Amino acid sequence: MKTIMKATLSAVGLFLALPACGQTASAPAPAAATTDADPALWVVKDKDTTVYLFGTIHILKPGLTWFDEAVKTAFDRSGELVLEMVKPDDAAMQQLVVSQGLNPTGPTLTEKIPAGDRAAYLKALTDSGVPAAAFDRMKPWLAAVTLSLGPIQKAGYAPANGPEEVLSGSARASAKPVVGLETAAQQIGYFGMLSEPAQLRFLAATIKELPKANDTMARMVADWSRGDPDALAAEMNDALKDSPEVGKVLLTDRNIRWAAWIKERMARPGTVFVAVGAGHLAGPDSVQAQLAKLKIKAKRVKY
Repeated sequence: MKTIMKATLSAVGLFLALPACGQTASAPAPAAATTDADPALWVVKDKDTTVYLFGTIHILKPGLTWFDEAVKTAFDRSGELVLEMVKPDDAAMQQLVVSQGLNPTGPTLTEKIPAGDRAAYLKALTDSGVPAAAFDRMKPWLAAVTLSLGPIQKAGYAPANGPEEVLSGSARASAKPVVGLETAAQQIGYFGMLSEPAQLRFLAATIKELPKANDTMARMVADWSRGDPDALAAEMNDALKDSPEVGKVLLTDRNIRWAAWIKERMARPGTVFVAVGAGHLAGPDSVQAQLAKLKIKAKRVKY
């Protein structure tokens, strides 16, 4: 599980607005030079329905110009935006995390961590400026996600620059309906579904990879920006091979459900823009691969 943090980084945008998770506010990122990005886009079509599939990186630094060319054209043609989830307000999200991510009684997280991993865990907290008591009631998955946010937030990554925020704002401005494939409770619940041993391994691997977080994120964004799903799959999805439980819950099972949703949506006319984490549109278990099993072909849009 040495690279499982790549999977963590693909989902961290879900938690960035939650001050109760032990996060610290990062300073606004300085103005960045504009850099063109051409992330991958696919389309599924029949005689009266078009579904665009766009892979996102949930959090980005400012300065990437990706919402143009074929991506903007596809979005403008669409009458509906579909995201992984429609984020509730901060108070509702915070309540969900508290209810599903904390253990109010029983052994503390420090006590649960295997003795061989405990020193590294406490050092990670010290390096982050967080006392152990602030994490002791967290479940291991929440501690892993929260710790992973620190270095990338400090480096200037933020959800405000991410595609979900940009697309949602554009949808509101043009009165497009926005729907979610999942609810916030479902997304948080996926982490809670992991067994405690898997969560503890998840946390230990995340701590080990923390010093490399910015380099990992930079490579993922570079792969995404140049529209290279194969490289992105190598960075993100291959990491899950070391943890079948995590990979099944966070990736494969969801891809299967989303492909089934797209098949059902193809039965009704219209044009839909579906934006989900880019890792779901890369690799052998991708949404496109699941669609192929349903006799539905997704075609890469060249631009």
